[in-house]
Formats: sequence, structure tokens, C-alpha cells
Amino acid sequence: MRRSSSADIARLTRRTLLVRSALSLVAATALPIGIAAAAGRAVHLSQPGRGSAGSVWRPLIERAAPDLKDGLDIQFLGGDPGQEAVQLLAGALDVSIFGPIGAAESLARGNDIVIFAPGLNNHGSWIVRGDSSFRSPKELRGRRIASQPETTETYRQARLAAALHGIDLKHDVEVIFGPPTANLALFERGDVEAVISLEPTSTRLIARGAREIARVADMWREATGDQRTMFLGGQSTRRGWATENPALVKQLAKLYASVNEEIHARPQILAELHDEMGIPASERDAIELLPKRLAETYAYQWDAGVFAVIDDELDRAVKAGILAKLPAKSVYLPG
Repeated sequence: MRRSSSADIARLTRRTLLVRSALSLVAATALPIGIAAAAGRAVHLSQPGRGSAGSVWRPLIERAAPDLKDGLDIQFLGGDPGQEAVQLLAGALDVSIFGPIGAAESLARGNDIVIFAPGLNNHGSWIVRGDSSFRSPKELRGRRIASQPETTETYRQARLAAALHGIDLKHDVEVIFGPPTANLALFERGDVEAVISLEPTSTRLIARGAREIARVADMWREATGDQRTMFLGGQSTRRGWATENPALVKQLAKLYASVNEEIHARPQILAELHDEMGIPASERDAIELLPKRLAETYAYQWDAGVFAVIDDELDRAVKAGILAKLPAKSVYLPG
């Protein structure tokens, strides 16, 4: 038998590599589009912290129907909203939640963030203590209130809705800015007359005897005459990442819309997930209020009606001086 020469071995090695490459290509192209886009890489999603409305997404996604997650290697990364924004811009996160005004400001600074799926409707509330004499935000002129930082969509949209009612949060009230936990402490000590809070904190305060004198979304409806819900923020990513991964973006959009729609179909889920939202079992009154008060918070539609609301929010934010100018391109991707 003739011994194989080094040339023969080289030819065989090249042939083996070519065959393996061809088989790999066939295997990849045989995968469904959604799986091919996600296979072999992790998808990093933000995990809103306990005490936030978005904290229920992780458990709902983890138990979602398998076909919604085909090929997705989902990894959750937690952090406060400010950290998540930085992580998204740096590429450590693939998906996080952004509001329209925040996305427009990021675009103006050269960071092209785009909203591609529904997330949360505005659920900000003006809360006063149960024995307070205040009955509306207008009565708080000249008083001290607490709110989340100026850079948050929560404050920006509260400021916008207030402006539509003739209230300038920059000049008519004294606003103390801080994270929700700090604001809650100020409120409970009596250092502020009111707090602009988000769910589920608002529900917890109401269950303890505080009063809700206004909802930001209701103030928006009353001022604009538009009965569609004020959109707070949606699942967002870098525009370049969305362009490179269109099938993956579409799959993630469907996944988030599905879990939010599940909440609308069965609001009692929110009571069942009270611990994920940071509400201990001992707060039974608050837990009982969750399905009624929070179900509408979770947006699941992504259509022309939602886009019209986003465009209107940006237009009015410019007119109110909250946003310097309209973004050069759309801050959302149609479904």
C-alpha cells in the first residue's frame, strides 16, 4: 500500500474543511428565521428592579409559550434606570426601556436609540397624604413636592401634562428630585406635600391611606381631548443593532406584546406576582388593588394609534420647552 504523502494529507484536510463548511451552511439556512437570528448568541434584556411595574416581565417571559422564545438565549441584566440606559448605549444590554422624549434627546446627542415594541403606558400619580387639604395639582403651586430625577421619562411626562394644565413644574412648585425610595421617605416624613410616583408605589401608598389627586395620563387626556393612553416607554435598542437583527427584533417585540396582553387578559397575575414587585404578603390591601389599578399600565398594542400618541407627545414637548427640537428621524420602528 502506498503511504500518503504530505500533499495528499493537505488535499484531504482541505476537502474535509470544505465539506464541514457546506454542512454548517446547510444547517444554518435550514433553521427558522427567528432561530437563525438568535442561535449561538445571548440576548441581553434589562430586568427592571423590584418595586417597578416592569419587574413582572422576567417571570412572565420565563414561563411564556416555548414558540415565542424559539432560539432565544435570554439573559437578564438588572440595574436602576440610569444604569440600564448607559448599559444599552455601551452595548452591554441589547434591549431596555426608553421613553419617546428620552429617545429623542439621546438621538440629539448622537446616540441612536429606537423603540421597537410596547412597554408601559404612563402610570404616574400625584399622591398626597390622607389628611391633606389638597385636591388637585394646581393647589400645590408654591409648595414642595418630590419626583424622580429630571432626566427620567416619569418627570418629563409629568411636566408635560402639568404644562398643558397651566402648571410650570420648573417655577410654580419646588421639586425635590430623587429615586423612588428617597421620595417615599420625604413624603412619609412630611418634608414634601406631594409625590409624583409610579406603580406599584402609588398603590402601596393608597392602601396605607394616602390619596391620589391626579393621574398624569388623565391630565393628558383632559388637556388634549385624545382618549388614547399616554405612552410612557417601550422596549428599545440601538438602531444599528435593530438593523443588523431584524428577525430577532420582530421576535422580541412579539414576546413582550404577548406577556403584556396576558396581563390584560388575566389581571390577577399581578396579585400573584406581588413579591416580584417588592410588595410583601403582609400588604394585603395593596395586593388586592394591583389587578384593578395596574392592568392598563402594560401596553401591548404597537400600531398607528400608538405612533400618533408618541408623535403628539414629542410635538407638545417641544412647544412646552421640554424638548429642544423634534428628532431628525423617528424614535420608533413600526411593527
